[in-house]
Amino acid sequence: MQAQLIALDWGTSSLRAYKLGPAGTVLEQRSLASGIMHLPSEPRDIAGVRCSDGFELAFDAACGDWLDAQPGLPVIACGMVGSAQGWSEAAYRSTPVDVASLGKALHTVRSLRGVDVHIVPGVIEQVGLPNVMRGEETQVLGVLQSLSASGELLIGLPGSHSKWVEVVEGCITHFDTFMTGELFAVLSKHSLLGRTQKVSEQFQAEAFDRGVQVALSKDGQRGVLSTLFSARTLGLTAELTPEQQPDYLSGLLIGHELAGLPASARHIPIILVGAGPLCARYQRALALCGFAHVSLAQEATERGLWQLAVAAGLTQPATEA
Repeated sequence: MQAQLIALDWGTSSLRAYKLGPAGTVLEQRSLASGIMHLPSEPRDIAGVRCSDGFELAFDAACGDWLDAQPGLPVIACGMVGSAQGWSEAAYRSTPVDVASLGKALHTVRSLRGVDVHIVPGVIEQVGLPNVMRGEETQVLGVLQSLSASGELLIGLPGSHSKWVEVVEGCITHFDTFMTGELFAVLSKHSLLGRTQKVSEQFQAEAFDRGVQVALSKDGQRGVLSTLFSARTLGLTAELTPEQQPDYLSGLLIGHELAGLPASARHIPIILVGAGPLCARYQRALALCGFAHVSLAQEATERGLWQLAVAAGLTQPATEA
């Protein structure tokens, strides 16, 4: 099957490359540890030129052979590659924004190979405290394309910086960011809480649930800065084993995150996008919090990048393929 598009999900820590065929079918995919903060530095020849630019090196490693095989393949990319620290900055689009319209606002950077890389702009919200996303807007579109009906929904994207995106009739109207994953990593590796933790091969469900419930309790109303210390004191009082403490801390932080969601979210569909094990934790925590209408979305990034490429005229929809 002939490829029609190269799609890149290029974030801070990793670069995922997809070779897509008709209708966005994934023909081949790769994952490299070449995010914008971890670019390669060993010079090598690209298109007959000695190159030391990290973005060019990573791009060539990700899909250079695909372009050699099909030189005319269009390329689209989303994520931090379009940030001020990225390959070339793609200006933010302000909320409310119709995510499908982002395909008409792609930013182009010319690669050393002579191939244009079309970068998806991020989204900014400037009502109250400013908030930004890069890459998640593409996943949101991928989710919307998999739905049979539109309307109001809440899309959760768990991760280092979890996003909760409110969507109404295909438009991103509001979103929040929670630094839950990064805070968990910092506390586990660089704080007193990590001193008594021991990583377990088994998910400690009871401890995780307890953490979520503490966040939702009267104690949790005093805020995460108050309840965090319980991850240590419950160990000191032998109520949590060292193996249980990491999952308790995870549940506590996720519980505080979910406590920040709007009450109206209990009555609209919630869709989670992300790594399976992490989404499973969030799905469990959401159930404890009383959110009943929760489902998971698959291949949101690939779907979103394909739809944006079609909107931009870089490739053809299935009916014209």
